[in-house]
Amino acid sequence: MLPLLLLIWLIIGAIAAGQRGYYTDAAENCANAGTTIVTIVAGPLNYMGVNPKVEDCNPNLPQPSQ
Repeated sequence: MLPLLLLIWLIIGAIAAGQRGYYTDAAENCANAGTTIVTIVAGPLNYMGVNPKVEDCNPNLPQPSQ
């Protein structure tokens, strides 16, 4: 039963991403692709006001010492 619910959850998220036009716009960078992925993962939450976005794929990570 759980795998079926997960599949339905992801299908609803995929529909929401399609309605927002994320499939027609080519993914220019990883932020666009990330936004599409998190929208799909958010599933039905998209219809409850959640609008996930990925702004930057290059976080400022600390550099190793020299």
